[in-house]
Amino acid sequence: MPTITDLSGSVAVVTGGTRGVGAGITRALLEAGAQVVTCARRAPDAGIEAGGRTARFVPVDLREPEAVGAFFQRLHSDYGRLDTLVNNAGGTPFRLLGEGGADRHARVVELNLTAPLTAALAAYEIMRGQSTGGSVIMIGSVSGTRPSPGTAAYGAAKAGLDNLARSMAVEWAPKIRVNSLILGMVRTELSHLHYGDEAGIAAVGRTVPLGRLADPSEIGDACVFLASDRAAYVTGASLLVHGGGERPAFLDAATVNN
Repeated sequence: MPTITDLSGSVAVVTGGTRGVGAGITRALLEAGAQVVTCARRAPDAGIEAGGRTARFVPVDLREPEAVGAFFQRLHSDYGRLDTLVNNAGGTPFRLLGEGGADRHARVVELNLTAPLTAALAAYEIMRGQSTGGSVIMIGSVSGTRPSPGTAAYGAAKAGLDNLARSMAVEWAPKIRVNSLILGMVRTELSHLHYGDEAGIAAVGRTVPLGRLADPSEIGDACVFLASDRAAYVTGASLLVHGGGERPAFLDAATVNN
């Protein structure tokens, strides 16, 4: 798909940008012309390429503040700038609240809320000294906007992340824009673990008004927009990328014919 936004000359970091949604974001930014650096605890099986460029990978445990600080210092030394940070890294196992101790749930909050805060603060130190400022994009979830049984700590963290982004947008304006993407279900290489085989994935997709799960590239396109000058007046926003959301259960349960 040809890009309509040119990010040539810019430098972007995508946390957890090596697979799934993160890989889709990385490819979209590469196609738009950005130099992209990804980070995660484990190296990918293969490099991510798009637009004639290859993303650089640096191993980082985002739950270690000193390691995160060192990563961004190295990035600034190597590239001299940072234009976009996409806080994508996160996730959670399925665990009911009563089945795990508070420490396990706290680690989910640490990964999905505290780690993005740590990365954003490190990015801020670079971006605030640039005449062009920068853009921070938080990857949120509909789990933070409705009950999230089985992933309650994750949902709470994502709700906090959205609020954090709006506060950052006010504190860091006008030079640095901060926005959130609120994602619904996305089809990745791990979808079968959540939804089963192709029939299961298709059935889940039919619960979405647009009739399917999102593709990671579509999340990437939204990130390219928020990273670009086309979104120069967009900050403190929560952009819903969920295909119309979830069909209300009462519509299927109701027996009254209109």
